[in-house]
Amino acid sequence: MPRLSEVIAALENLWPAERAESWDAVGTVVGDPEQQVTRVLFAVDPVQAIVDEAVELGADLLVTHHPLWLRGTTTVAASTFKGRVVHTLIKNDIALHVAHTNADTADPGVSDALAGALDLRVVRPLVPDPTDPGGRRGLGRVCELDHPLPLREFAARAAERLPATAQGIRVSGDPDAVVRTVAVSGGSGDSLFEQVRAAGVDAFLTADLRHHPASEAVHHSPLALLDAAHWATEWPWCELAAAQLDEISDRAGWDLRVHVSATVTDPWTAHAASSPTASPMGAPN
Repeated sequence: MPRLSEVIAALENLWPAERAESWDAVGTVVGDPEQQVTRVLFAVDPVQAIVDEAVELGADLLVTHHPLWLRGTTTVAASTFKGRVVHTLIKNDIALHVAHTNADTADPGVSDALAGALDLRVVRPLVPDPTDPGGRRGLGRVCELDHPLPLREFAARAAERLPATAQGIRVSGDPDAVVRTVAVSGGSGDSLFEQVRAAGVDAFLTADLRHHPASEAVHHSPLALLDAAHWATEWPWCELAAAQLDEISDRAGWDLRVHVSATVTDPWTAHAASSPTASPMGAPN
């Protein structure tokens, strides 16, 4: 059985901490480097439901995409929800390791997993990492469909292939427009519109699109938008990351048992569709 320090070294090789954004908080949050690791759980969010799942599973290590803290804190009291997470982890000898923006830009990374879930062929990074001489690392991916589809059919594919959420897939654009090329970015992607337009793609699939950037994007170009739930666009990375660790475990003879959480931690729990007869206040129907 490997020690935690050995498993962490393998994870750091996949997602080096120095490749994370300067504002990010990645790496090991909780854990004794000398403790032994037999079971690992991957998840998007380090929330209490996931930690409780790790306890029930008997995991020694929890690996999440999102950090526990992005800003400093003055307390880990169990009366706070993040403090309770820390207390539960420590009491149950479970380590927590985070790979966030260093996993976003990895090769393969979060957007590769998203493209794979949608059966897209990755052509290149949307925002290349200038430190990668091979030109494969970077933020987002520019992709091609295996065959052209109307936007409505591509949206239906995304709704079918990504994990189900209350939001589903929001779409902006002509439903009959033909989609051949797509830019994808797991997580919040509306800071990338300039690069998406420069890529000349037919559609952009990401999450957390805000009104004004999306409005500007569609009114100044024929770009179609597909807005999925943040959690759903990043969950496929958990399967990819688990498979990568499985392969490392097999090579090293560690015999790790690696799991992916199926617990939905998207914060939105219901969706009420607008009535087709609804109208703004005071406007005629």
